[in-house]
Amino acid sequence: METSAPRVLLRSLLLSYVLSGILLIVTSFALYKFRLKEAQVKMAVNAIYLLSCGLAGFLMGKGLKRQRFFCGLSAGLAYFLILLAVSFVINKGLASDTAQLLTALALCTGSGIIGGVSS
Repeated sequence: METSAPRVLLRSLLLSYVLSGILLIVTSFALYKFRLKEAQVKMAVNAIYLLSCGLAGFLMGKGLKRQRFFCGLSAGLAYFLILLAVSFVINKGLASDTAQLLTALALCTGSGIIGGVSS
């Protein structure tokens, strides 16, 4: 039985956001316990993007077993767009500058592609 792409994408994104939540809780605990600097927190958030989008791309590529490059790309892009939409709603506009947005987009899509290709 063929698995549908939207179902695989939703499952992949759900698991990647669960991973993001767990890693953000760990990061917030580390921030509290070790009084991390802002640069260290930004690095941790970027690492969370890399791990979560890589997982989403990997799961999407594993689930569909075809066109893994585009599976990873779509998973990373979907992760970024959902993140951007939630941030837009919460902040009532874009809170970050263009360089930060482009960096997050590159991290999400790039690691999604790597995850998809490696699946």
